Amino acid sequence: MAQPETTRGRSEAAVVALAPVVLLAAFALHPWIGAGPPDQSALAEAVVDNPTRWGIAHLATGMSSGLLALAFLAIRARLRAAGPEPWSARGVPLVVMGSALYTLLPGLEFAPLAAAEAGVDVEPVAEALVVWFVPIHVIGALLFGAGVLAFRKGIASSGILSGRTSQLVVGALAVMVVARLVPLVVVQFYVQGVAGVVALCPLAFAMWNAPVQSLVTEQRPAPAT
Repeated sequence: MAQPETTRGRSEAAVVALAPVVLLAAFALHPWIGAGPPDQSALAEAVVDNPTRWGIAHLATGMSSGLLALAFLAIRARLRAAGPEPWSARGVPLVVMGSALYTLLPGLEFAPLAAAEAGVDVEPVAEALVVWFVPIHVIGALLFGAGVLAFRKGIASSGILSGRTSQLVVGALAVMVVARLVPLVVVQFYVQGVAGVVALCPLAFAMWNAPVQSLVTEQRPAPAT
């Protein structure tokens, strides 16, 4: 029977692996609205043509943001078990607040869906949301990015990953941060989504194969004789 520490550690690893996969899947499911800056006419057409797909994609995006917050909490728990490490503790509130704000964005995108289902012209509704969408997006991305950068320092200094894997993870996390800030749909969706998978799945694999109990045991001083 697995030890409770092992079960907990593998549950945390599963969340870390699942979160970026759900995020990428949500972006892949999102109807095409162009590759450049958001196009409100293309958005309106996508909502009218694919209302169910639009709703499911944005529901999945909101869920993925919550999962990402849980994933970073799980990473923080693993880093804390591995030894003293202050950076991820500083990053936790920033990641959580950034993720909470990011969850508002797909919520706003249900307004055009409601307009389409009510038979109202969708494009003016989408355009009216921009004044709220942009600042929420920017503030959330900055908070999330600052938190993830703090986690990068914690992961790099903790020694829980081998050299090459650590470089891959911290590099992909940096790409994820930048991609969330770039106002281009193809970067926001696909670059960010792939970077999240590249960053978090190797970390989840390492967490799965290194039970929390073994990390704690390594850090605990030997009893005096």
